[in-house]
Amino acid sequence: MSFLAILKLIVALLTIATGVLSLVKPKAIYGFTGLKAEGARGLSEIRAIFGGLFIALGAAPLILGGTAYQVLGIGYLAIALTRSVSILIDHSRASSNLISLATEIVCGVILILGY
Repeated sequence: MSFLAILKLIVALLTIATGVLSLVKPKAIYGFTGLKAEGARGLSEIRAIFGGLFIALGAAPLILGGTAYQVLGIGYLAIALTRSVSILIDHSRASSNLISLATEIVCGVILILGY
């Protein structure tokens, strides 16, 4: 297995781990997203989007292989682009936001590189 393939696998597994944490402990995501669940409906949204969707997105390349890694990478880069716009428009230059942006760019680039 190549170094790049190992990095892709790690990114997919970390995506799943983020989803599992969000599903099992939805209140824990406040520390890295700034989102706070208000009531059962808010908890349900966090479990569904940050939990279920991230688990599915991370698992897809492991199940489907090939270009599914690139699709996950495009997802990360789309999040990074949207976050960049938000950083400019909302003046949200919190260090956690900049760390998230850098992480999304690095993960996205790793995932879209050759397959």
